[in-house]
Amino acid sequence: MKKDLFALTDEELIKEFQDNDTIEAYEILVKRFKDPLTNFVYRFVGNKDVSTDIVQDTMIKFYLNKDSYKSFAKFSTWIYTIAGNLAKNELKRRKRRTILSLHNDDEEYTLQIEDKKFFAPDVSTDSSIKGEKIQRALLRVKPVYREVVLLRDIQGFSYEEIAEITDLSIGTVKSRINRGRAQLQKLLKNIHRE
Repeated sequence: MKKDLFALTDEELIKEFQDNDTIEAYEILVKRFKDPLTNFVYRFVGNKDVSTDIVQDTMIKFYLNKDSYKSFAKFSTWIYTIAGNLAKNELKRRKRRTILSLHNDDEEYTLQIEDKKFFAPDVSTDSSIKGEKIQRALLRVKPVYREVVLLRDIQGFSYEEIAEITDLSIGTVKSRINRGRAQLQKLLKNIHRE
């Protein structure tokens, strides 16, 4: 039976999981999507441990809410929507916590220090240094642009699929991709000189 399941499409596997509670179908989908989702989420939030947690949460939500998937949508757009929403929530949560304000009662100023604990790269080669620079640049692109650029350029989704994942019009998706690419290009302009 397992060989037959491996031959099924993502949509056929989720249907099998919905209709018959076939755990093997769920496990195959998890194996198919774990690495691409982890890559997407890591590039979105910039932290490997956090991205692993988000992907695990995505798979739990997928398991618990399997019946909310409707067959008119591609499974990939559905699961990326879940992961993208969890990643956005993480960024919102982090934004509330990443600025530490130090008040000096004697002076009339506030010093704000950005919490850098999420950006501790362990780099050992030129290639990984460039990879880290690209990742840092990606994290400086506005999240609304970063998400669509990652979905298009890293994950390879079509404009239509991105529109479905993000609940945006195709025109807005294209515009955000162009703006995100322009921001990233500007940030990376000097990467080879560094």
